[in-house]
Amino acid sequence: MSAQDTLNDRYGAPSPLRRRATIAAAAALAVVFAAWLGWTVYEHSTPQVTSELETFSVQDDHHVTAVLVVSLDAVDVKASCTLRAYAEDHTTVGELTFTPDPTQGKRQVQTIRTDRRATSVESQGCTAPGQDRPR
Repeated sequence: MSAQDTLNDRYGAPSPLRRRATIAAAAALAVVFAAWLGWTVYEHSTPQVTSELETFSVQDDHHVTAVLVVSLDAVDVKASCTLRAYAEDHTTVGELTFTPDPTQGKRQVQTIRTDRRATSVESQGCTAPGQDRPR
Protein backbone atom coordinates (compact mmCIF):
# COMPACT_ATOMS: atom_id res chain seq x y z
CA MET A 1 0.00 0.00 0.00
CA SER A 2 1.40 3.41 -1.00
CA ALA A 3 1.33 6.61 1.03
CA GLN A 4 -1.30 8.10 -1.32
CA ASP A 5 -3.60 5.13 -0.82
CA THR A 6 -3.20 5.46 2.95
CA LEU A 7 -4.11 9.15 2.82
CA ASN A 8 -7.10 8.47 0.56
CA ASP A 9 -8.33 5.77 2.92
CA ARG A 10 -7.94 8.01 5.93
CA TYR A 11 -9.23 11.36 4.57
CA GLY A 12 -11.10 10.43 1.41
CA ALA A 13 -10.13 10.97 -2.23
CA PRO A 14 -10.27 14.48 -3.74
CA SER A 15 -13.48 15.25 -5.55
CA PRO A 16 -13.11 15.31 -9.36
CA LEU A 17 -15.81 17.99 -9.55
CA ARG A 18 -13.87 20.20 -7.15
CA ARG A 19 -10.73 19.81 -9.24
CA ARG A 20 -12.59 20.75 -12.44
CA ALA A 21 -14.15 23.78 -10.74
CA THR A 22 -10.73 24.94 -9.52
CA ILE A 23 -9.26 24.58 -13.02
CA ALA A 24 -12.22 26.41 -14.59
CA ALA A 25 -11.98 29.26 -12.06
CA ALA A 26 -8.24 29.60 -12.65
CA ALA A 27 -8.77 29.62 -16.44
CA ALA A 28 -11.50 32.27 -16.15
CA LEU A 29 -9.26 34.40 -13.95
CA ALA A 30 -6.42 34.04 -16.48
CA VAL A 31 -8.73 35.13 -19.34
CA VAL A 32 -9.91 38.19 -17.38
CA PHE A 33 -6.32 39.13 -16.54
CA ALA A 34 -5.21 38.71 -20.18
CA ALA A 35 -8.11 40.89 -21.38
CA TRP A 36 -7.25 43.60 -18.82
CA LEU A 37 -3.57 43.45 -19.80
CA GLY A 38 -4.42 43.73 -23.50
CA TRP A 39 -6.70 46.71 -22.86
CA THR A 40 -4.04 48.44 -20.74
CA VAL A 41 -1.32 47.93 -23.36
CA TYR A 42 -3.60 49.26 -26.11
CA GLU A 43 -4.70 52.34 -24.12
CA HIS A 44 -1.15 53.32 -23.19
CA SER A 45 0.32 52.67 -26.62
CA THR A 46 -2.23 54.77 -28.53
CA PRO A 47 -2.29 58.22 -26.88
CA GLN A 48 -4.58 60.99 -28.13
CA VAL A 49 -1.67 63.40 -28.48
CA THR A 50 2.10 63.11 -28.77
CA SER A 51 4.73 65.81 -29.17
CA GLU A 52 8.41 66.27 -29.85
CA LEU A 53 10.56 69.38 -29.70
CA GLU A 54 12.04 69.84 -33.17
CA THR A 55 14.13 72.97 -32.69
CA PHE A 56 14.42 76.24 -30.81
CA SER A 57 16.21 79.54 -31.35
CA VAL A 58 16.99 82.35 -28.94
CA GLN A 59 15.63 85.59 -30.44
CA ASP A 60 16.90 88.02 -27.80
CA ASP A 61 17.22 88.32 -24.01
CA HIS A 62 13.45 88.01 -23.53
CA HIS A 63 12.17 85.76 -26.34
CA VAL A 64 12.79 82.18 -27.50
CA THR A 65 11.03 80.60 -30.48
CA ALA A 66 10.42 76.85 -30.39
CA VAL A 67 9.02 74.44 -32.97
CA LEU A 68 7.04 71.57 -31.48
CA VAL A 69 5.79 68.71 -33.67
CA VAL A 70 2.36 67.74 -32.30
CA SER A 71 0.45 64.67 -33.51
CA LEU A 72 -3.24 64.64 -32.62
CA ASP A 73 -5.28 61.43 -32.78
CA ALA A 74 -8.29 63.41 -34.06
CA VAL A 75 -8.89 67.02 -35.09
CA ASP A 76 -11.32 67.63 -32.21
CA VAL A 77 -8.83 66.64 -29.45
CA LYS A 78 -8.37 69.55 -27.01
CA ALA A 79 -4.71 69.10 -26.10
CA SER A 80 -2.52 71.24 -23.89
CA CYS A 81 1.25 71.46 -24.45
CA THR A 82 3.91 72.99 -22.20
CA LEU A 83 7.31 74.38 -23.17
CA ARG A 84 9.87 75.51 -20.61
CA ALA A 85 12.92 77.75 -21.18
CA TYR A 86 16.04 77.50 -19.02
CA ALA A 87 18.93 79.89 -18.39
CA GLU A 88 22.61 78.97 -18.33
CA ASP A 89 22.44 78.23 -14.58
CA HIS A 90 19.53 75.76 -15.18
CA THR A 91 16.85 77.95 -13.63
CA THR A 92 13.48 78.29 -15.34
CA VAL A 93 13.23 81.67 -17.04
CA GLY A 94 10.05 81.14 -19.05
CA GLU A 95 7.16 78.77 -19.52
CA LEU A 96 4.39 78.59 -22.08
CA THR A 97 1.31 76.36 -22.05
CA PHE A 98 -0.71 76.42 -25.24
CA THR A 99 -3.42 74.57 -27.13
CA PRO A 100 -2.16 73.30 -30.50
CA ASP A 101 -4.01 74.68 -33.51
CA PRO A 102 -4.78 71.82 -35.95
CA THR A 103 -5.03 74.33 -38.82
CA GLN A 104 -1.27 75.05 -38.45
CA GLY A 105 -0.47 71.42 -39.14
CA LYS A 106 1.84 69.28 -37.03
CA ARG A 107 4.58 71.90 -36.66
CA GLN A 108 3.53 74.37 -33.95
CA VAL A 109 5.75 77.48 -33.81
CA GLN A 110 5.56 79.17 -30.40
CA THR A 111 7.38 82.12 -28.84
CA ILE A 112 8.20 81.90 -25.14
CA ARG A 113 8.63 85.14 -23.17
CA THR A 114 11.58 84.87 -20.75
CA ASP A 115 12.76 86.84 -17.70
CA ARG A 116 16.35 86.79 -18.93
CA ARG A 117 18.38 85.15 -21.68
CA ALA A 118 17.53 81.48 -22.18
CA THR A 119 20.03 78.89 -23.34
CA SER A 120 17.76 75.88 -23.77
CA VAL A 121 14.13 74.87 -24.22
CA GLU A 122 12.51 71.67 -23.04
CA SER A 123 9.16 70.20 -24.01
CA GLN A 124 7.23 69.05 -20.97
CA GLY A 125 4.88 67.20 -23.33
CA CYS A 126 1.22 67.40 -24.23
CA THR A 127 -1.84 66.13 -22.42
CA ALA A 128 -5.48 65.65 -23.42
CA PRO A 129 -8.67 64.86 -21.52
CA GLY A 130 -8.27 61.31 -20.25
CA GLN A 131 -4.52 61.35 -20.94
CA ASP A 132 -2.87 62.68 -17.82
CA ARG A 133 0.67 61.54 -18.67
CA PRO A 134 2.40 64.13 -20.88
CA ARG A 135 3.76 62.78 -24.14
